[in-house]
Amino acid sequence: MQLVPMKDLLDEAYKKGYAVPALNASHLEFIKAILEVAEEQRSPVIIQTAYEEIQYADGGKTIVDLVKNIGYDKDVRVAIHLDHGPNFEAAAHCIRSGYTSVMYDGSFLPFEENISNTCKVVEMAHAVGVSVEAELGQLGTTEFGTENNNAHLTDPVKAKEFVERTGVDCLAVAIGTAHGLYKGEPHLDFDRLKKITELTRVPIVLHGGTGVPDRHIKKAISLGVSKINVSTALRKAFIEGMQKHMESHPEDLMTMYILGAGMESLKEEIRNVMKMFGSAGKL
Repeated sequence: MQLVPMKDLLDEAYKKGYAVPALNASHLEFIKAILEVAEEQRSPVIIQTAYEEIQYADGGKTIVDLVKNIGYDKDVRVAIHLDHGPNFEAAAHCIRSGYTSVMYDGSFLPFEENISNTCKVVEMAHAVGVSVEAELGQLGTTEFGTENNNAHLTDPVKAKEFVERTGVDCLAVAIGTAHGLYKGEPHLDFDRLKKITELTRVPIVLHGGTGVPDRHIKKAISLGVSKINVSTALRKAFIEGMQKHMESHPEDLMTMYILGAGMESLKEEIRNVMKMFGSAGKL
């Protein structure tokens, strides 16, 4: 396994016109499934954790150790990334734990404060070769599915200024996607995305990838999106796999078989994601 800075994966994807899947994981079954499918599909991959998921795992070092131990004999290129880091301290914790990339999410702050805080994270992370993602604009829901009443789309001119002043390696933008499950088909502002890409000239990140139609995913990638986050679809597949097993085997008390059934459903979803994003076969 090659554990690399996320920038290495995204710069290559940006040049070659595909997107690297960024898949949330907080325990062994997800990490195992992601690494096995990444090797099978010859796909680069980003394993990422929201800070709440890191707390569940009892710290970032647990995540890093799981990735290293499960992936040590696999032919894969992987970045470990902090998703929606809430503050400088969270980013520092992950860097000390061995993460190769961190996100600082100051999108809810005034523009100048977001820049100031992001610059501090960039200075710390780049000093030790760790990549940084930041966010400008806000999605309609938070990463855990609650409504965000302050949602607003990313201003392309502001995005250019933000990237130039902070030196971030990639930028998460709001163009009409949302975290969680959509109630209807999302309407993505591709003209806005095109303008953001032209002005910033860095890999663009799309949050809220679950449920976005394939044709929209492909168009977004063609316009500079190089990292797409997927979490809800993975959890849904995992839970449904376990439920089916428990319904058909109600007497089964072997938790590894129940979890294993969930993992098989999860792996199929990961395969679909890698093929859709065009990352399969890109190692």
